[in-house]
Amino acid sequence: MFGIVRRSAPRFFARPVSRPLAMERAFWNTPYLANLDADVLAIDGREVVINPTIFFAESGGQESDHGTIGGIEVEQARIVDDRIVYRLAADPDFTVGDRVAVAIDWPRRYALMRLHFAAEIVLELFYKMFPAMEKVGAHIGQSKARIDFAFEGNISQHFPEIERDVAQLVAADLPIESRFTDVARLRRCWSIAGFAEVPCGGTHLRSTAEVGRIRLKRNNIGAHKERVEIYLAD
Repeated sequence: MFGIVRRSAPRFFARPVSRPLAMERAFWNTPYLANLDADVLAIDGREVVINPTIFFAESGGQESDHGTIGGIEVEQARIVDDRIVYRLAADPDFTVGDRVAVAIDWPRRYALMRLHFAAEIVLELFYKMFPAMEKVGAHIGQSKARIDFAFEGNISQHFPEIERDVAQLVAADLPIESRFTDVARLRRCWSIAGFAEVPCGGTHLRSTAEVGRIRLKRNNIGAHKERVEIYLAD
């Protein structure tokens, strides 16, 4: 649902390279890590590339992490080919080859992870209820998530059943597995045994119990379109 979205952008390296620079996305294998040290691979003005990185760049509807690289605030994170480029709020005082401290806003990351997976579960439950249902948009922020559907009628009449089923999955404390399906293309998925397996390149929880209680709210966004807003109730 919220998998990697690739954007084209001009080459930004201050020095030529013979091949793309590999980058370890530690936010996939260790999504609970809030700090690490990373090597600076490239700098162009205020734009930098580091390796490894725990700093998620907005993709598939999930917003970017907030935090710092080398003590400098990151203004923007974007995906460029097989790298993530970070634009800093000030000129870096480090150079290529230096090792710098990377830190993310952990409360924000954890809220994003919980709302992301709440949205994943809600979406799958709607698909089970309406197999032909069409999702036309999605966004995951720190305070709420949303899913937009092409839908006739008032979707909120189905909220009690969806909320009940989410609560059952949360209470069951089921393990969530995240893994690569295609390493070369950086494609990943999450799965819950007996429930679903879904392509997704976001950051995921370990267990359904971490989602906690949720609340759904309807927002009619136009003719034949319904928006489901998802909030953490705790």
